[in-house]
Amino acid sequence: MNSIEEKKRLVNQIGYLDIDVNPSLDLFSEIEKLKREKNAVLLAHYYQEPDIQDIADFVGDSLALAQEAAKTPADIILFAGVHFMAETAKIINPSKKVLLPDLNAGCSLSDSCPPTAFAAFKKQYPDHKVVTYINCSAGLKALSDVVVTSTNAKMIVESFPQDQPLIFAPDRNLGAYINQQTGREMVLWDGACMVHEVFSRKKLIQLNMRHPNAKIIAHPECEASVLEIADFIGSTSGLLRYTSESPSTEFIVVTEAGIIHEMKNRNPDKLFIAAPNEGTCACNDCPHMKLNTL
Repeated sequence: MNSIEEKKRLVNQIGYLDIDVNPSLDLFSEIEKLKREKNAVLLAHYYQEPDIQDIADFVGDSLALAQEAAKTPADIILFAGVHFMAETAKIINPSKKVLLPDLNAGCSLSDSCPPTAFAAFKKQYPDHKVVTYINCSAGLKALSDVVVTSTNAKMIVESFPQDQPLIFAPDRNLGAYINQQTGREMVLWDGACMVHEVFSRKKLIQLNMRHPNAKIIAHPECEASVLEIADFIGSTSGLLRYTSESPSTEFIVVTEAGIIHEMKNRNPDKLFIAAPNEGTCACNDCPHMKLNTL
């Protein structure tokens, strides 16, 4: 077996190219060199490790990254995120080569809605249009009438006539939040993000008591019991904008902790506190997002 075939086999087996890296190598310089040589662009989600965010050509949320993937002139899109994000980049820009550093970087929310199971679910509601959150597989997107992000979901749902029944998938928490915001009664698929599901309302209240001046800011993928006590609810880009524009100087951040890196970059004089979960961990990191390394 030649070396290329052997490497392909290893990638299929373990999910990434496992090669020896000289410990004295300057990884930042080497990555920049490879990007220039191969005309590659590095896109990174806000939930990535700080080092990856720092070296990325563009850092953003799902919507911004999809938009950037659509317009990049680069030949190769290196996507520091999870599987559905790289899939979306390929769908939007099919002529480009899209690389995911670790093929094991999946998504618990995406995995919670298998396309075959959803297709059967959809048949129960033949008059319904299907609205899906972008955090899902290409297979689920293919069963959809429209795909939304947490940034534009409310606006797009409101664009449907009031008498048009809707199904929302895969996130029941985001769907419930949109129902509450729009007065809709969308049928919700029972899926959720493992990170946003485990924030503790009780511990948040206790933490807020220790930091009475802090604003609680939360992503709409969180459960309703958590959103009820939030001072602001928004997408990752919305949370970033709020922390920059708010006169408050302390924030309890109820989403994946990786976003705090960008919050600190934009607001070095403000305090950002990672929200506690139901367990013993002080914060929540997405294990899938954190599979990517330099």
